[in-house]
Amino acid sequence: MNCLTSAWTLHAAELRGWLRHRVGNDALADDLLQDLFLKALRQGERFCELTNARAWLFEVARNLLADQLRVAHHMVDLPENLTAQSDDVDTVDTLTACLPRVLSELSPQDREAIMLCDLQGMAQADFAQASGLSLSAAKSRVQRARVRLRSQMSLACQVQVDAIGRVADFVPRQ
Repeated sequence: MNCLTSAWTLHAAELRGWLRHRVGNDALADDLLQDLFLKALRQGERFCELTNARAWLFEVARNLLADQLRVAHHMVDLPENLTAQSDDVDTVDTLTACLPRVLSELSPQDREAIMLCDLQGMAQADFAQASGLSLSAAKSRVQRARVRLRSQMSLACQVQVDAIGRVADFVPRQ
């Protein structure tokens, strides 16, 4: 283990500086440096067989840093005067209230497909079996029912969707 001690003595300060520069946080750099030391320690005698201990240490440090950055959750401080908006909840509730009436205007087959697969979460394979359809026929039926539901929602509640399919605006139905 003497080779680890000598390699660590030679390169620890340089490694710490490299990590501090990358993460900008002394405590995190020290944690990563400790993890690096433990990884080197776990190598045991294999560490002494390395031809370039410095290169190995920096490679492992780089990998530890990459792992840290991958799981890091960057947080942004929100302004103190930020208030919660309940408009989205009201919009969803109002739009949801329009759904039963629009569903009642669909054909029984479309209503069944939407109710079972989309609202109750039945798998389309199970829907196919329950309806006596092939899987591809069941998928087609569900897809066509969704298209007709969207069309009916656009007519009845004047639902407008944006470019990626999210509800952008609608007029509540009385």
